[in-house]
Amino acid sequence: MAPEAAARPTRAELRLAAREQSRAQRRGAAKAATRAALFRVAVPSVAALGVAGAAGAAVVQEQADRVPPQASAADVPGRAAAPPTAQQALAHTDQSQASRGDARQPLTGAQPGDGTPTTAPTATPTAQPTPEPVKPKVVMPVAQHGLGELFGASGEHWARKHTGIDFPVDGGSEVYAVTDGTLRTQWNPFYGYMSMLKMPDGTEAWYCHLRSYKVRKGPVKQGDVIAFVGSSGNSTGPHLHFEIRPAGSGPVDPLPWFLSNGLDPR
Repeated sequence: MAPEAAARPTRAELRLAAREQSRAQRRGAAKAATRAALFRVAVPSVAALGVAGAAGAAVVQEQADRVPPQASAADVPGRAAAPPTAQQALAHTDQSQASRGDARQPLTGAQPGDGTPTTAPTATPTAQPTPEPVKPKVVMPVAQHGLGELFGASGEHWARKHTGIDFPVDGGSEVYAVTDGTLRTQWNPFYGYMSMLKMPDGTEAWYCHLRSYKVRKGPVKQGDVIAFVGSSGNSTGPHLHFEIRPAGSGPVDPLPWFLSNGLDPR
């Protein structure tokens, strides 16, 4: 049997196919135009990006070349600083402590453990008070040394022996208290104007044949002027008659008394 003849398309089908083909051609032309436009825009952009990327890479490489070999990552631009290691942190702490130590005032002298021999501090001598001069036990009753008549001498001027020692000095010479004591005065026909100095131990010193008194009574200090030499009473000329009378006793030789107290009136 012969095959059936294929059905021929109608005009309507042909026009529809023609329109579809025309639309397809227009869509293809539009897509081709779009791709061409995109290509014209994209190719220069890609080229520009490539140039910029190459320039950036060159700058980074140049900066990397300038970084010294010992520089850390924190010194390179664009790189994040790596966290410090434990050794770096310890070194930073030591530097901080050293900086604080530099600001401290250095201690003077040797420090324990530094190998320097230590010496004991020398004591600063303190000023000692000036000792007061030693006060003599007694002083001379007159300024001039030298004796006239001695104790126990005999003569027509005394009813009995001489009861003291005489200092032959000029009239008006000062008479001094031989030690601290209490003074009283009186008149006696034989001794004339006389002063009696009572010492702390009860011993009395008699000053006789005075011209006048400077102190009549009361306490006096060693060396005070108490009277003036004269020739009153039973006297042949100006001189000081001096006697020592221990408490409750009569007159004794004044020369040993002076010598026992460290003074030689001769």
